[in-house]
Amino acid sequence: MTYTHFKFEVDGDGIALITFDSPNVSMNVLSNAVMQEMGQIVETISSDDAIKGAVITSGKKAFCAGADLSELGGGMADLKGMSEEDAKAKLFETAYRLNQSLRNLETCGKPIAAAINGLALGGGFEVTLACHYRVMATDTGAKLGLPEALVGVLPGGGGTQRLPRLIGVMNAAPIMLQGKQLDAEKAKQQGVVHEIAPVAEIVAKAKELVKADAMGGKQPWDQDKFKIPGGGPYHPAGLQVFMGASPMLLKETYGNYPAQRYILSCVYEGLQVPMDAALRIESRYFTKLLMRPESRNMIRSLFLSKQALEKGARRPAGEEKAEIKKVAVIGAGFMGAGIATVSAQAGIEVVLIDVNQEGADKGKAHVAAHFAKGVKRGKLTQEKADAKTNLVTATTDYSMLKDVDLVVEAVFENSELKHKITKAAEEHMPKDAIFGSNTSTIPISSLAEASSRPENFIGVHFFSPVEKMMLVELIVGEKTGGRAISMCLDFVAKIKKTPIVVADTRGFYANRCVMRYIEQGMYLLTEGVKPALIENAAKMAGMPVGPLSLQDEVAIDLGYKVLQQTKKDLGDAFEDTPNAEVIEKMYELGRYGRKNQKGFYVYNDEGKSLWDELDQFAPNGKLLDEQPDVQEIKDRILYAQAIEAARTMEEEIVADPREADVGSILAWGFAPYTGGVLSFIDTIGAKAFVDRADALKAKYGAPFEVPALLRDMAGKGETFYGRFAPAKAA
Repeated sequence: MTYTHFKFEVDGDGIALITFDSPNVSMNVLSNAVMQEMGQIVETISSDDAIKGAVITSGKKAFCAGADLSELGGGMADLKGMSEEDAKAKLFETAYRLNQSLRNLETCGKPIAAAINGLALGGGFEVTLACHYRVMATDTGAKLGLPEALVGVLPGGGGTQRLPRLIGVMNAAPIMLQGKQLDAEKAKQQGVVHEIAPVAEIVAKAKELVKADAMGGKQPWDQDKFKIPGGGPYHPAGLQVFMGASPMLLKETYGNYPAQRYILSCVYEGLQVPMDAALRIESRYFTKLLMRPESRNMIRSLFLSKQALEKGARRPAGEEKAEIKKVAVIGAGFMGAGIATVSAQAGIEVVLIDVNQEGADKGKAHVAAHFAKGVKRGKLTQEKADAKTNLVTATTDYSMLKDVDLVVEAVFENSELKHKITKAAEEHMPKDAIFGSNTSTIPISSLAEASSRPENFIGVHFFSPVEKMMLVELIVGEKTGGRAISMCLDFVAKIKKTPIVVADTRGFYANRCVMRYIEQGMYLLTEGVKPALIENAAKMAGMPVGPLSLQDEVAIDLGYKVLQQTKKDLGDAFEDTPNAEVIEKMYELGRYGRKNQKGFYVYNDEGKSLWDELDQFAPNGKLLDEQPDVQEIKDRILYAQAIEAARTMEEEIVADPREADVGSILAWGFAPYTGGVLSFIDTIGAKAFVDRADALKAKYGAPFEVPALLRDMAGKGETFYGRFAPAKAA
């Protein structure tokens, strides 16, 4: 029999080699068609007496990336209009089908081995867990993992049941709950795989395990007298694990992420029953989870929308993909050096320019140090690290821009300096090269006034630290052309980051919204709210760090410089606010944030703690006797950001709700469980959101004034994903 997604051949020993190799895609995924074929293959193995066992491997660089979430997203859309009961039944049927297929594989009566040649994540890892034996490549960067919780779902192919039975709950928990991945050495050490070997040898070794078949074609949990490693829920040791797991999970997630809670429930309940019943438990929780808005929103934003944006969803019509081979980065400070690093990481030649050679060399040293860490961690050879570092040329010579495709200016926030650099660069760079300014607040159209070719001038806003932050904001000025946008989309794709395209305004999209977050922190501080309550309530709302901590990270002196530039640009139109007073006072006190070890926090070798003199910002230097309710603070923090995001949609700064949502999570960490700022509003409902915002405005003023767009949507019962480009945003 021939298959579309698998190659099937039987050797002289009766061992079938099943090679997973879906056509016309770079990565294998578990689609409905794949699972149907896998079921047919299992039937063939079971019924053909000439087949003594099988080895499953991959014909691609990776083994399998997991379930096809695009298909899952489409399936969720098909549930619209169904009753809740019918929708649950449909979802359970879909979820349990995978579990049935993999259960059939492991109970077919013949030994099955997985030869894991590369990445095996999610459903891909679950396929290997349903095999009796596993061999993993040591020389391909292969990793095993269950990252489902990171996008709002749980392992639905038996992962919550097989992995704890294989290595114990304590070892399995970080893999299931936090998305931790295992390399070959770690997998062998923990007992996840039976053998490790160079990729050229894994199929042969897998066949040897099949021939020997030490387990008699049965999984450990199907053997007589099987015991869970480390103990199950009612074993004294296992009970201790579960007693500690719930409070630890609550501490880490504040109850915001149902996926992690349900995973823990799957494990606790499933380990008390035989495997067949356990798999039904997992499928029920999988169904329950997909009925929740958190899961639907996270799947949409963190997978479907993010993937679409990375593939160039915002490429202007008529523009073709381009190859970015050489870039120049002007400004070799922390930001510029980071941009040079990620460019060299992607194999792009880089000219790194600074005002003097010492500064340029220091920037290149940053690049070298980054790759040296890769060598130390075993991710790079010294030869590859040297080759990547040598892609960067540190210089003061602008004539070296003569053959670049793109220039990224990354000096500090000063319009006059940026104008000067633009003119200097354009004297030497090719006429058709693109000039990008890495500014965080200054309007691009004003910066483009210094350019002789404004159609090739664009904002390219990276976030710090560049090596870790995954978003790049592309800002379109009044005269920016489609080719500049398209070229920058290709650059961002090559350095493996996610782009959003926004229109020009002060602060653009991300900084406008995140400033509402930081402002609320400082407003609360000036109202007499305890600093610890402000920071902890923010984290309880789902933000990764508190607003005061975030201001320390981005630097208080930078905030001061941006404030002074804004005052200068706006003149009499500038409105003083409590947060401006706090920033100026902190700057006067020489408290610049983490960079000089003193800001809203005090930093030392043992960590950080809130500065004990923050009471000075409270009214008359005295904290409130009666502190506000935590939910009130959470609402202020989330609503202020979401209202500003809605305003950027009204002003057409952002055109696509996918960009608003993905950008909010990747740029400043807006509560990921919500799916992003606009999904947050859509989930609450526009009318309920506006009603709550109006109540907050009555107490706290202007930050909670909703834009007319949102009030109109509330009156019509609309959502952002319904009103704005539903075909693209689905």
